[in-house]
Amino acid sequence: VQLQASGGGMVQSGGSLKLSCAVSGPTFNSDVMSWFRQAPGKEREFVAAIRRSGGGPSHSDSMKGRFTISKDNAKNMVYLQMNSLRPEDTAVYYCAVGRRLILSSWRDSDKYDYWGKGTQVTVSS
Repeated sequence: VQLQASGGGMVQSGGSLKLSCAVSGPTFNSDVMSWFRQAPGKEREFVAAIRRSGGGPSHSDSMKGRFTISKDNAKNMVYLQMNSLRPEDTAVYYCAVGRRLILSSWRDSDKYDYWGKGTQVTVSS
């Protein structure tokens, strides 16, 4: 399985971006597709997740209401719509796929099997 994230860039505070993640290779309805982010000097942080079969979605409490994860199974795509962006949202955003994950593990990056290379999001004040 290969993942390719795109859509990052530089945006002013209050702006919006939509990230995309193309998933190639064998997929299963039980796959959990997620977004994480990592800012310089910080640990990788859960952003949002959704199960390919439609279970979820789950969003980080700190981003709920601003960020929305969605998917298009026919295109093997996962998206992250980010609105009302803040400077503290600046990070590299990664998409990931986990197999055989139970709900309580969705936010644990160590449980994921496949990762994309990430896309940089920079929010200026």
